[in-house]
Amino acid sequence: MKKIGIIGTGDVGTSLTRGLLGKGYEVMVGSRDGTKAAALDLALKQDVKTGTFTEVAAWGELVILAVKGGAAEGVAGELAGLFAGKIVIDVTNPIADSAPENGVVHFFTTLEHSLGELVQEAAPAAKVVKAWNSVGHAHMIDPSFGEKPSMPLCGNDAEARKEVAELLRACGWEPEDMGSIISARAIEPLCMLWCIPGFQNNDWNHAFRIVR
Repeated sequence: MKKIGIIGTGDVGTSLTRGLLGKGYEVMVGSRDGTKAAALDLALKQDVKTGTFTEVAAWGELVILAVKGGAAEGVAGELAGLFAGKIVIDVTNPIADSAPENGVVHFFTTLEHSLGELVQEAAPAAKVVKAWNSVGHAHMIDPSFGEKPSMPLCGNDAEARKEVAELLRACGWEPEDMGSIISARAIEPLCMLWCIPGFQNNDWNHAFRIVR
């Protein structure tokens, strides 16, 4: 098992930290100055290492980028040197600050260029894989819906996609390889669709499944 670094201590970072620790992975979680990460360590009451973004990026053999979407490109650029050669799972979504409209969140990107592509461009030597962005944080690890849900993923490095797919399988998902990072243009809007039942009906307990 690779050492997994998690950049971000919000709901997504917290759920992934808790879940991956439960799977037996060695995890280090970071916040910008390390303070929030240390507080998370106390809250989880589990054996998790903590540090700053820089410390986590240097320590992790595989890194999960779980910051707010609006910060993702900048953080990737700051850590580009430490990300070089590593798999970086981008779980972020380009959600704008404006309020949802009829349950539909607004994005600050267009359908012609995704946040996943921006993250890859900011850290060109990283092996960025877009995944885990089309479900809420509470269901990221061991989702329980009667049937195994699907998780689309994409990235320019085929071997990196295979490794992320194995991690997703270990966490209860059926991975769906969608090819290069350009496919993030289609994967990221699944977040919009996923959120509509939540904002309209307070229903946040669902996931997508591709059937054949």
